[in-house]
Amino acid sequence: MKLNENTAISTSKVLLVPYDAHHVPQYHHWMEDPAIQEATASEPLTLEEEYENQQSWRTSSDKLTFIVCQPVPVLPGSSSNGGDSEKDQQPPIIAGKADAADRMVGDINLFLTPWEDDIDGADNSTPAPSDRKDYVVGEVDIMIADLANRGKGLGKAAVSAFLLFIRRNLRAILDEYAAGTGRGVAGKTRRPEMRAFMVKIKATNVGSMALFTGLGFVQRGEVNYFGEVEMGLDLLNGLGTAVGDDASGGYREVIYDRSKLET
Repeated sequence: MKLNENTAISTSKVLLVPYDAHHVPQYHHWMEDPAIQEATASEPLTLEEEYENQQSWRTSSDKLTFIVCQPVPVLPGSSSNGGDSEKDQQPPIIAGKADAADRMVGDINLFLTPWEDDIDGADNSTPAPSDRKDYVVGEVDIMIADLANRGKGLGKAAVSAFLLFIRRNLRAILDEYAAGTGRGVAGKTRRPEMRAFMVKIKATNVGSMALFTGLGFVQRGEVNYFGEVEMGLDLLNGLGTAVGDDASGGYREVIYDRSKLET
């Protein structure tokens, strides 16, 4: 998505930055690890293919991606409501410094797809056809690449900040999705609405299951053929304040400044 092209999310525990070309070499290094390939159900790619993916994800209207980095110092009392005026008043995140390769720890993504009424275990009390909205489901995917960075709360901090960003920017996210996929156009007055979040987790990954359980996700169905469980968070009544609480502390949406990047 282009929505977050110039926006970073800074909290006391984690920094999220838009996925840029200068992140690709480190990302490619992570994805050469067979264990990560298995965990993410990914095929090995060449470095050139990874650069092509990065550009594709930036322009895709159904994918929202951040790179997860070590936190930068947060000034006391600097929590922001995410408005553009407050964003301009915050010190920017300098690309290539705060998100240098040795500060990168993983990535986090949102994949938007049309809602299917028959998703296992979901609350299917949908409105009558004449009143139905164009619902979408958002699949959340997070990877903390290095074992040394796991078990430190970075995953929970990243997911909490990510969900808070989605909650505060939901209309813009769904509008970009609608424009890119042709939904809500050609005279249609209905706009897409977020129906649910979902995650797919290896059944052996008890840490991730506990993380999402703590955020209100519940397991749907049994372990599938790939050894995964699906967990979901129903949003039929909208995105409440519990979704994306500022659990990380010091949440700020700030400008992502590329002016000092070496070319």
